[in-house]
Amino acid sequence: MTTTVITGIGELTTHAPGHDRPLTDAAVVVEGSHIAWVGGAAEAPAADQQVDAGGRAVVPGFVDSHSHLVFAGDRAPEFAARMAGESYAAGGIRTTVAATRAASDEQLTSHVARLVAEMRRQGTTTLEIKSGYGLTVHDEARSLAVARQFTEETTYLGAHVVPAGTDPDTYVDLVTGPMLEAAAPYARWIDAFCEEGAFDVDQARTVLAAGEAAGLRGRLHANQLTYGGGVRLAAELGLTAVDHCTYLADDDVAALADSGTVATLLPGVEFSTRQPYPDARRLLAAGVTVAIASDCNPGSCYTSSVPFCLALAVREMGMTPAEALWAATAGGARALGRDDVGVIAPGRRADLVLLDAPSYVHLAYRPGVPLVAGVWQAGRPG
Repeated sequence: MTTTVITGIGELTTHAPGHDRPLTDAAVVVEGSHIAWVGGAAEAPAADQQVDAGGRAVVPGFVDSHSHLVFAGDRAPEFAARMAGESYAAGGIRTTVAATRAASDEQLTSHVARLVAEMRRQGTTTLEIKSGYGLTVHDEARSLAVARQFTEETTYLGAHVVPAGTDPDTYVDLVTGPMLEAAAPYARWIDAFCEEGAFDVDQARTVLAAGEAAGLRGRLHANQLTYGGGVRLAAELGLTAVDHCTYLADDDVAALADSGTVATLLPGVEFSTRQPYPDARRLLAAGVTVAIASDCNPGSCYTSSVPFCLALAVREMGMTPAEALWAATAGGARALGRDDVGVIAPGRRADLVLLDAPSYVHLAYRPGVPLVAGVWQAGRPG
């Protein structure tokens, strides 16, 4: 296999065990799709080719563990109305459902490809994609089939919202029966929106249990719009991650700390909905593992930029730049149950982001500036 040495790295953040601080004047050797060596530039082994980082910073590729990319249509009018003072509610999801059902497979695939490319240009090298805008047996299965073309981290979210005119319990029977059977071959995860206006704790429990029986791992949307039992349900079941976590009681925080369930925070949602931001500082102080993801979707958060969300986490959620970067890389990997990404170390996948800056701190220090100068995904530059 061809080897490449990246030299002239002014600051290298690895997140490897035992390396709490960035390395300076560093080098990385990539062999095929994986990292072969990490260390000081003066000790770098010979390689087939060399890339000079020119003193720039290098960080792990971002791991976006929560996105909803399979959709059609646009909800800009809803956003404009919300910014004019109307409150956000989950009902807008049904607008996207209608447009997604009407779109062809080719249209959906093209749209996802555009967003995935947009994400990669901003440094995202691993991503999760949910269904949830089909809400029929056929449309949920085809949404996941489209998503599977772009990532192995696909999530069945038939329990996103109850379709208009449908009895909730009857719909849960569909989600856990024929819809699950059709969707499971294309999914790794199962999810539910456990929230007022969507699914209650008992319904979410039923959905997750059915998914587990079908071989899918569980995750959950919870406590986004108000206090509720979703986060405690996730902790009780030992789910890998529970996402949003905006409204947390003391019992919720304690349950997360005891369970080891990752709290995935989605600050782009709060930016786009003018809701209160999650209190990351409170979670970190309790020993909870925190991840940051984009929640890219057409309604409550139409951003594909993890760097933007990272900057929001620092400014609005009490995180330090170092904590936010970890949450957007190694933390995202934890939220997906992955140990091969989010870290720059020998044997890990060679996912690297070259920043047009001397330090990762610039990701929060210079928000909104396109600092990503280069991306390697599984050892491939582009």
